[in-house]
Amino acid sequence: MTTHQRPNVRPNNPCFSSGPCAKRPGWSPEALASALIGRSHRSKPGKARLKEVIDRTRALLRVPADYRIGIVPASDTGAVEMAMWSLLGARGTDILAWESFGEGWASDALKQLKLKEARVLKADYGALPDLGTVDFSRDVVFTWNGTTSGVAVPNGDWIPADRQGLTICDATSAVLAWELPWDKLDVTTYSWQKVMGGEGQHGMIVLSPRAAERLESYTPAWPLPKIFRMTKGGKLIEGIFSGETINTPSMLAVEDALDALKWAEAAGGLDAMVGRAKANAGAIADWVARTDWIDFLAADAAIRSRTSVCLKLVNPELDDAAQGAVAKRIAALLDAEAVAFDIAAYRDAPAGLRIWAGATVETADLEALFPWLEWAYAAALDERAKSATTAA
Repeated sequence: MTTHQRPNVRPNNPCFSSGPCAKRPGWSPEALASALIGRSHRSKPGKARLKEVIDRTRALLRVPADYRIGIVPASDTGAVEMAMWSLLGARGTDILAWESFGEGWASDALKQLKLKEARVLKADYGALPDLGTVDFSRDVVFTWNGTTSGVAVPNGDWIPADRQGLTICDATSAVLAWELPWDKLDVTTYSWQKVMGGEGQHGMIVLSPRAAERLESYTPAWPLPKIFRMTKGGKLIEGIFSGETINTPSMLAVEDALDALKWAEAAGGLDAMVGRAKANAGAIADWVARTDWIDFLAADAAIRSRTSVCLKLVNPELDDAAQGAVAKRIAALLDAEAVAFDIAAYRDAPAGLRIWAGATVETADLEALFPWLEWAYAAALDERAKSATTAA
């Protein structure tokens, strides 16, 4: 049996879930006191709040002035589906899939949209497809950061500036953790509930002028549900990009999004948010380097996530099934102790641990978590040894 001393220091915030994610430091429900409860989102003040989210988003993320930003239904999933249903089919499509969400977009393209000229470039969890094989004469759909695999594209250098097709990027766990290269991205989507630590409700969609031109010049072969329609009479519905949402948003969630944006601005803006994510990822990397039973799911440091950090057990005395069982037990023990919530690997991913390290997480809370992870690992091994002794 192994033993490890029970730690005395707990994380101040035990929320390490990869979505919805930890609220910004110092958050309390009082931050929502000014929410327009009981008011129409189509009232003058309601539209002003929604437009304020768009304007602050543009400034914080450094989105070019000629790109359109909209608040759309159904979180990041709705934003990605809106882009795919509205834009794909005009030319061939390459879809990159190296984790569950990318695989979901590929499935929708093939089975729902039934695209005839679609190609899926796949990689196993922990790796990326060969980015050099992507055909940019076609439209390209990809996730910037694979939330369920802990694997991110290293940068935007693999995307040519003179591409013919559009790039559609699911950036939901990348926004505010990377400085996104807007000139390489034609459609970018994300949700408030990831790096902003906001409440789940609506998604954000950012359109380049090339994407806007495609919307106005191309009509898909399939009918579009109302919540996906960004054009009317062949022209963009500009209201979507000035605070007139397609369906009813929660004004509480809108107020929470504004609170997160204001916090990020006050904390130093985009550079500070990226820096916080880098510092958190670095703290985890240092812990992994000095801990012999844990490693990253992504072997290549250049493609590791800064936010949804995915880890695997590497005890040579345990087979894969046993390591998976120990990882689940670690997550359960720390949940029961109210030390770390929701850190088990995603259900479709290889068994292991997943720790959110985005900008709303304090590095000090991660440092407090590491001894608890070691304690829970030792406790899980002890339980297995006792169970084996009893069985014998």
